[in-house]
Formats: sequence, structure tokens, C-alpha cells
Amino acid sequence: MNTGCPDTAIRDDDRDALHVLPLAALEIETRALRSARLVKNNRVQSVVELFRGDEVGSGQMDIESLHTEFGWDMVNPPADLILLRKLALLPSFDVYSLRIAVRELGLNVNDMLALQLSEKKKAEISGYMKAFTEPLIAKIYGNENLKIDSFDDVLALFNDPDVRTVKARLEAMAKELQIEITAVPQFLEDFGDVFLSLSYFRNCMDQIEPIVDEFSDSISELEQSYQFKNNLMLMQTCNRVESTIINLMTAIGGRLETFERNTLDMWRDISAEKFCSAKENIQSYHRVIGGSLCALTVKMDSWAKHFPTRDTGGPTRRSEFIMSEMKEGMERLREIQAAA
Repeated sequence: MNTGCPDTAIRDDDRDALHVLPLAALEIETRALRSARLVKNNRVQSVVELFRGDEVGSGQMDIESLHTEFGWDMVNPPADLILLRKLALLPSFDVYSLRIAVRELGLNVNDMLALQLSEKKKAEISGYMKAFTEPLIAKIYGNENLKIDSFDDVLALFNDPDVRTVKARLEAMAKELQIEITAVPQFLEDFGDVFLSLSYFRNCMDQIEPIVDEFSDSISELEQSYQFKNNLMLMQTCNRVESTIINLMTAIGGRLETFERNTLDMWRDISAEKFCSAKENIQSYHRVIGGSLCALTVKMDSWAKHFPTRDTGGPTRRSEFIMSEMKEGMERLREIQAAA
């Protein structure tokens, strides 16, 4: 999908990813970098991916080494290097964390679509959104026979060709929320975005969970293996890696469940003020949740890529991968967990 950048198109998968930032989204002076991506590598560190492909792999370069590629003066570093250094510190490149960065760093964005989930992803998580949209409609419109399957259906309520129907719905929502009718559109925009973010993070977690379960099963097999159970270094590494991943998953899950539970409580006596409080609470954790899920996604995607099925690779290959790849970056995951 082209987001308006003159040099390259931004793929939907990049917009929807936690660990990818297409540099085409930002104002980059170095033309060769406009088609590059900032990505989190297996150590959960930010590197520049200059090229990628099924046959050529991923051409990654450390940010501080880019001067050798582009002939930059390191005494007076160019704006692009300064920008990349700032972006590299972000714990996640999901669109919600990026919006915070754009505000805080005063960044210029080529197209605001780059800071929104793709339509494909929105459709994918529409089922998660029902948990938030259905109580809204039930509270305000009661038993009115309205079919709501997605947030788009909520917005469609105000696109009815019958003007009187639309006005009645606007008045009902404004009255229940204790706001002016003119404030309803902004409320709906904020409502959709906040709970879309929760749905997105829940979706990301649900995608990681089965990989974590499979990884834990592999650890159990190694612990019970006659060949490896007496390998003290391997067993200690397996325990540290697994416990770090499980603890971080538990922390994220607990936070998301708290948000979801508090949201249900909000409907008992809904008001725009209560929603604003919930919105601020959820948004204050966007960066923490995004960073946690980003780190976990990077590690578990790496495992799934090398061992896509239970029959792929034997105990030896798996133990070698744990010792060489999975343990890398675990300190970063523990730092994220402490921050969370």
C-alpha cells in the first residue's frame, strides 16, 4: 500500500509490525535509506536493514557503522544519523509507540497513514473490538435492534440516510455521555483508537502464545532427555530463558486483563469523563506494552522460523539454538519486565 512517500511504498505488514519501522514514513535526507527499515534484531537491538529478500536474506547494519556506507562526517553527524540514534532507543516500533515518539521528538511524518494500522489488520482484530463496541451500543441504545460486528458498524450508525434517525442517535449518545452533540465525533474517534490499540496488543499476544507453549514443551523435552538433562550449563540457560519469557508474558497478560476488566466497570456509570480517565490510563502504558510484546515477538518469531513444527529439528539442534540465539537479548527482556 502506498502511503504517499515519493521514493517507496510502505507495506501493510510493516505498518502492523511491532519490530519494524519503514524509514519511508519519515523525512530522510539520504535517498538510499528511504527504502530501508529500522528493525529489532535477535538481540532486541535496533539495526538498519538496507535490503532483504528470500534469496539474499536480510542485509543489516549497525547504526554507528552507517558512516562507512554513506561517507558521513562523524565529527558533525548528519541529521539522518541523529534521527536514527533517537529512534533506535524506542522499545517498540508499533504505531502507538511511534505516535508517542513523533510527539516527543517533534518528528515530521511523510504520511499519517504510516502511524495507523492497515485495513487488513483492523479487519483481523474486529472480533476483539466487539468486546468494547457491544457494551457501548447496549448502554446507549438499549434494545434497539442494531447489528454491530465491528467499529465500522458503530460509525455507520451515523451515516444513515434518514437524518432524523442520525440526529436521534447523536442526541442519545451525547445525553448518556454527558457531552455536547458536537463532541460525539471526537469521542468516537478516541474511543475507536484506544480500544483498537487494546485489541491490537491482545491480538499480538495471542499470536505469540502458541509459540511460547511449543518452546516450553521443547524445554521440557530437553530437561527429560538422557542426553542433555545432566548438561548443567544448558539446563540453567533453558531455565533462565523460559522463566524470563513466561514472566514477561504473565506481566503483559495481567495488564491487558486489568484494562479489559476496568473497561467493563466503566459501562456501569459511563460518562465522557470516565472514558477520558480510562483512555489516559491505557495510553500511558502503550510504550511499555508495545516494548514487551516487541521483544517477545522478535524472540518467538526467531524460534518459530527455525522450528516451524514439532518435527523440525531434533533435540541437538534445538539445544544449540537456545545456547546460541535464544539466550541473546534476554537481559533486555528482563529490563523491559522490570520497567513494566
